[in-house]
Amino acid sequence: MTNLASNPSNPEPMAAVQDDQLHSYNQGLTPLHPPHKTLIRIRMAIRALMLLIAASVAETALYYNLQLTSGMVIGPAFLLALALIFLLPTRIYRRWGFDMGDEQLRVLRGFLWRTDTIVPFNRIQHIDVAQGPLQRLFDLSTLIVHTAGTHNSVVILPGLATADAEAMRETIKGHIRQDMI
Repeated sequence: MTNLASNPSNPEPMAAVQDDQLHSYNQGLTPLHPPHKTLIRIRMAIRALMLLIAASVAETALYYNLQLTSGMVIGPAFLLALALIFLLPTRIYRRWGFDMGDEQLRVLRGFLWRTDTIVPFNRIQHIDVAQGPLQRLFDLSTLIVHTAGTHNSVVILPGLATADAEAMRETIKGHIRQDMI
């Protein structure tokens, strides 16, 4: 692959290159259920609200103690909150994918630090399907796979439709039973 940023004769913008790299990163993988993006956005909005409350308290303290101009803390915090709510959820959502093969489960995740986990079915000890209150609202579940070993022995796959998570659990359970026979 050539470095398109150093080639001024190439009119293709860097955003297109990054999107191409993203598609090759998730190529052949099943994306998470689309309502999971909304769930990520809600979680980010809750974090942004906490950030804005903390920034308001800090700004009030700085205003009364140091006579600083208002907006010095809350302004940047507001811009960060907007980025958390509107930009980050889409990027996080697009960086998750999975593939359930005949003998293994592959989970690919990561925004800054990417992790590609492959779990052979014969290493799985037990499987959980978890659902929190916000997940129930969107009919989403998290598949939690516990494997033999100590290092990275739990693999978590959020953002699945509840029916899909339960079907995956049953399929993996079937493979585990076959390996025991």
